[in-house]
Amino acid sequence: MKKDRKTEKNELRPEYERSDFTGPLVRGKYAKRLRKSSNVVVLKPEIAAVFPNGEAVNTALNSLIKLVQTTTRLTRRSSGRATTRR
Repeated sequence: MKKDRKTEKNELRPEYERSDFTGPLVRGKYAKRLRKSSNVVVLKPEIAAVFPNGEAVNTALNSLIKLVQTTTRLTRRSSGRATTRR
């Protein structure tokens, strides 16, 4: 079996030519768009260690949302007038 020839890092594969690419070659060109459209959340290691999988994280967050929705209530806004004592 033949060994693969090691290529330099800046060398293109033989099937590609620089003239095929119209603009400059930019590393990470679509990273910003991918980050914006992605729904991946990276947890801190100490938080990730508590949960065995993604479903456990979702269950915990859903229960937290329900708790917040049931315990918070709208408060009355002040009318701005001072109450007078009689």
